Amino acid sequence: MTMTVAPSNSTLTPSIQRCPWAKSELDQAYHDTVWGKPEHDDRRLFEMLILEGMQAGLSWSTILRKREAMSKAFDRFDPHLISHYDEGKLQELLQNPEIIRNRAKISALPLNAQAFLRVQEEFGSFDRYLWSWVNHSPIQNQWTEVTEVPAKTSISEAMSKDLLRRGFKFVGPTICYAYMQAVGLVNDHLLSCDQHGAC
Repeated sequence: MTMTVAPSNSTLTPSIQRCPWAKSELDQAYHDTVWGKPEHDDRRLFEMLILEGMQAGLSWSTILRKREAMSKAFDRFDPHLISHYDEGKLQELLQNPEIIRNRAKISALPLNAQAFLRVQEEFGSFDRYLWSWVNHSPIQNQWTEVTEVPAKTSISEAMSKDLLRRGFKFVGPTICYAYMQAVGLVNDHLLSCDQHGAC
């Protein structure tokens, strides 16, 4: 009599637990490697600030699909170069079908780059300015449901007012909170998510 041995479960790859919003492959890659991870590189911080502003009124998946094209079109998010964009360059960008072609958002690019450089000059780095909003340590939330995650907080409201005062555009309280989530000032991965402990 021949006995059939069931395969060992030890070789099975354990399922990955993610926040419910990470559905597509692009979303999942971003969720696993970027969202909520503390970021301190000024160029990356500027890139994410621009992308969050570009996202206003759109899905984040749209931004992820166009991210590389925008990086190429926006000189790899170099604030020094973007700060000198003139009307001719802005018109050129508005003709580029691969990026977000919203006139107000495109026009905000050099203004945000100029404001970003002013903050760098005042504080020594944008990183130092930004992380001061959370006393240089990520806020660790303990959410169990997506519905618990806020769209804005008192900190993002105060940050928004200060950024607007400094000349930034597309930095409302909701955008600022999404920015805080993206660059790791706040950990809003659910407790059930594998990335919660990593952040």
